[in-house]
Amino acid sequence: MNYNLNELSPQQEKQSTYKALKRLLKLISAERKNLWLALIAILVNSGLLLLGPLLFGHTIDAYIRTKQYQGVLMSGGILLCMYLVAMVTGYTQTKLMGGVGQRMLYTLRNAIFNKLQELPVSFFSQNKAGDLISRVNNDTDKLNQFFSQSLMQFIGSIVTMIGAGIFLLSIHIDLGAATLAPAVLIVLFTTVLSPWVKRKNAKNLKSVGGMSAEIQESLNNFKVIIAFNRRDYFRKRFDEANKENYKTAIGAGLANNIFVPVYGLFSSVAQLIVLLYGIHLISIGHFSIGLLVSYIAYSTNFYNPLRQLAALWTSFQVAMASWDRISQILLLETDLKQIESKEVPSSDALLEFKNVHFSYDAGKEILHNINLKFEKGKTYALIGPTGGGKTTTASLIARLYDATSGTVLLNGKDIRTFSAEERTRKIGFILQEPFLFTGTVKDNILYGNSQYKEVSDEELEKIIEDANLNALLAIFDEGLNTQVTSGSDSISLGQKQLIAFMRAVLRNPDLLILDEATANIDTITEQLLSTILNKLSKETTLVIIAHRLNTIENADEIYFVNEGEVQQAGTLQHALDMLLKGKRVS
Repeated sequence: MNYNLNELSPQQEKQSTYKALKRLLKLISAERKNLWLALIAILVNSGLLLLGPLLFGHTIDAYIRTKQYQGVLMSGGILLCMYLVAMVTGYTQTKLMGGVGQRMLYTLRNAIFNKLQELPVSFFSQNKAGDLISRVNNDTDKLNQFFSQSLMQFIGSIVTMIGAGIFLLSIHIDLGAATLAPAVLIVLFTTVLSPWVKRKNAKNLKSVGGMSAEIQESLNNFKVIIAFNRRDYFRKRFDEANKENYKTAIGAGLANNIFVPVYGLFSSVAQLIVLLYGIHLISIGHFSIGLLVSYIAYSTNFYNPLRQLAALWTSFQVAMASWDRISQILLLETDLKQIESKEVPSSDALLEFKNVHFSYDAGKEILHNINLKFEKGKTYALIGPTGGGKTTTASLIARLYDATSGTVLLNGKDIRTFSAEERTRKIGFILQEPFLFTGTVKDNILYGNSQYKEVSDEELEKIIEDANLNALLAIFDEGLNTQVTSGSDSISLGQKQLIAFMRAVLRNPDLLILDEATANIDTITEQLLSTILNKLSKETTLVIIAHRLNTIENADEIYFVNEGEVQQAGTLQHALDMLLKGKRVS
């Protein structure tokens, strides 16, 4: 399945945005009450502000022209009360929407992160981590800014415009129509340019993700950069990513600011129409000065929100571009789904491959018609030249991927019928380069092992001793409390492998896969690990992937993996002959 977020077809993107918009409404469904309260507050606020100009015009015609100053004071008091209430409702809706925005940001980031946890390994091999981080942090923040700062202002501006337009037409329909004519041109201009603005912002957000990916890659591999003195190479790559971001940012900035001057121009034209036409109406006795003042105020109330909408519309387009990128993740589904279990004949094999074929992303086939049978309690070794398919075979055993065709059976059942919890409980996997989390040795040993979640240090040490792992724990100066930092050199790669080894063994799996698990360990410690493996439960099946043949000399069966085919090697000497021949061929 194609999981590359940068290669979705336009049809996929359109479908994703539509479905994800419905999902967004579900994400904020708990905020319905606050949204309604904020909407009521903004309607009251806009209504009070719209009554102001009408009261101004009435005061001029009824009190100021007739010099009834008591009426002027009364009108002033009413206006003061109206604007005080408007201020309170404005503050209320700002506070409510600020909370909605932050809670939505929290919910959305959780939803994205949880979705990332559900996706298969192939998703992460097709997408850069830096771009994913940008989507989780930057894109969600753009959406939050629109919700918390712009949405109600956006709605308020539209309500004010509609109200002002109604007043304009009800006071004088001909003058109102002339005043609103430039707004029609604004709507056409906005409709035509909005897709272009959205594309410019989407391109800029993509370049931000690309730059984040370059930064992360160079920082993660900084030791290699220093060792090979290739600062120039990574500096050049970052410079290219930075230039691309600069160009897209300039393009997005120009697109985002194009609405403001155009809206300002049409607003000024409308004000000019009101002034000229209004003076003409006064001159022929069809209009009063008070009404003209009210009309100019309503015209301002109509076009000022339009100017605000120019900026708000830009914020909306940025939010929608961000939402498109977020939607792409939220609507992805894993292709490693659990299927219904069917009745199968009993089998004495713990794990079996039946006519298994496999390829990555529908590309070149990596494994061809593999048939294997691993029995309980035996040790199996997979050897072969680099790139022959050993790790791919192990990945299928652990169900990091599914076979393109054929079936992988675990305890006689299709491995796809097991839940993730059942499968990981039965199968342990020690990688060549294990990943550790920031914390202590204890935290990393117990990671994902709910069985010992509540045990004390003393109880865990006893459990480790019973599992014959105490000699490995003694290698760490502070034992279980030794600090481990992800990606740092606080402990060696060999020590990381030992922690991964203890983590896997304590789970007591039915099948344990060691993928070059002793590659970075000294000979003495390797012998210690061999002793521990020999003391494992008689029911535990071992699958060892190794280049060093001394690590597999006690294997019950040896398989030679090369060019996507698996052959039984027989004796250790025969395996060595096949390995040497395979390396010469490859």
